Amino acid sequence: MTTEAHAAPVLNTRQIRLLMVGLMTGMLLAALDQTIVGTALPTIVGELGGINHYSWVVTAYLLASTASTPLYGKMADLYGRRPVFLFSIGTFLLGSLLAGLSQNMTQLILTRGIQGLGAGGLMTLAFTIISDVVSPRERGRYQGLFGAVFGISSVAGPLVGGYFAETNWRWIFYINVPLAILAIVVCYHVMRLVPFQRRDHAIDWIGAGLLVAGVSSLLLALSWAGTEYAWSSPVILGLFAAGAALAVLFVVQESRVAEPILPLRLFRNRTFTLANLAGFVLGLVMFGSIIFIPLYLQIVKGASPTRSGLLMLPMMAGIIVTSVLTGRAMSRIGRYKWFPVVGSAVLLAGMLLFTQLHVNSSLWTAFGYMVVIGVGLGLSMQSLILAVQNAVSIRDLGSGTSSATFFRSLGGSFGVAILGAALSSRLANELTHRLPPAIAQLPPQQQAAVAASGGPNISINDPATIMALPAPVRSAIQAAFVEGLHQVFLTAGLIAIAAVLVTLVMPNAQLRGTGPAGNTGGTDGLGGEAPAPGGKPLSRESKDQAAAEMEAKSQTMI
Repeated sequence: MTTEAHAAPVLNTRQIRLLMVGLMTGMLLAALDQTIVGTALPTIVGELGGINHYSWVVTAYLLASTASTPLYGKMADLYGRRPVFLFSIGTFLLGSLLAGLSQNMTQLILTRGIQGLGAGGLMTLAFTIISDVVSPRERGRYQGLFGAVFGISSVAGPLVGGYFAETNWRWIFYINVPLAILAIVVCYHVMRLVPFQRRDHAIDWIGAGLLVAGVSSLLLALSWAGTEYAWSSPVILGLFAAGAALAVLFVVQESRVAEPILPLRLFRNRTFTLANLAGFVLGLVMFGSIIFIPLYLQIVKGASPTRSGLLMLPMMAGIIVTSVLTGRAMSRIGRYKWFPVVGSAVLLAGMLLFTQLHVNSSLWTAFGYMVVIGVGLGLSMQSLILAVQNAVSIRDLGSGTSSATFFRSLGGSFGVAILGAALSSRLANELTHRLPPAIAQLPPQQQAAVAASGGPNISINDPATIMALPAPVRSAIQAAFVEGLHQVFLTAGLIAIAAVLVTLVMPNAQLRGTGPAGNTGGTDGLGGEAPAPGGKPLSRESKDQAAAEMEAKSQTMI
């Protein structure tokens, strides 16, 4: 077994703050580009053409970022954090520049894929790098700030995207350039102080290829099902079958190589397995449901894309405040279990509250429900990543952290597909019953205009057209959409029950390291730190290594 012989890195408070600035900037770039493009897509398609490739602008980014996430974790474990992080942000910077210069949809899709390739590293390496300089016990208060970044991006993305859609959409990508340069400069200098011990390695290229191909097959199936092709079509069924077969081959490959991309032995640890499972379920609920809230604000309340971003501020406030407070509380208490338990329960309550939202519900009611969802997400997101990091040894920190990000993103992809299908099914039934009587009330000229705009097949992704329809038809569509939304949040709420149950059976392990008051989480389980042989104190990394190995042994599932 490889041991970590290098001394624990020593960074003062100012250096850690500078490092956080760089890491948070990089994470903001990646998180922002998940949401910023959607608002401006109609404008972009109007200029570049290629409406038949509309969804690929988003799919290419999601595909590249999700599939590459586990690879970055392993590469960081083998080659060191700094070169891999600088590569990822450099790739993202290049993709942003090329996307802004795109002259057609094909170029834009390819460059969005390059952006996604870089974003896969930015998402996971920020958590890994900060874990190199602070112990799990101290880490919560820093990672709480990462949760705040996700909260900001969820609102700032649609807001900024809407603004640039009205001015110059290319600045959606150009704005990344100065921010990426700032992150590169800061991290290049500060991360030089974080030593890394190189070790012998062999890259599992076959496993990497199987992983990327398998994840890509699943994500393509989820992206195309119900839109490009029917769920029962040979293409979708073939992609799901290919994804499953490649997943089996990946597991076989990982079980027999010396340096697996995702070490299967980590899944013998209860905390690692359960935290990743909970992250998958919460990702499904989170990403799959909150994307529909801006549509409610636009279709039912008549908000513009830019204003709907501003109206999401209550959710952002809930995520930011709770993430920061949760991080500090975990550092002080030295335990993490009950934060995701309570967070999952609050998120479940938020989902069920949204089933009570109606066409005539006030905005203040919607704001209150948003705050509940934001609080649930703030309690859950970072605490699960911290649980995974606390459960693995130093040598597996990159792989472990990337797995947490990967499973959450994969859950989000499943959530968008599953809850999108729930919405489409209920919406189609409601429109079939509500629209014909509403259209029949109109004069013949208006009936023809409604038919020309899409009639019963009008897209909910075009709120501006819906708001321009005659009042009876608009009201029927709004009522049908709200009923469909109830189906979405009821389904999400039922799925969230699984997250509550999974987090309840997670071990309530003690976070390793020294807390704010000087009390420690050591290897004896009582707060004391075990001395090294001969009475010499262990370095922080040696303590973390020993504690993680002891916890892994105690939690191994038979």
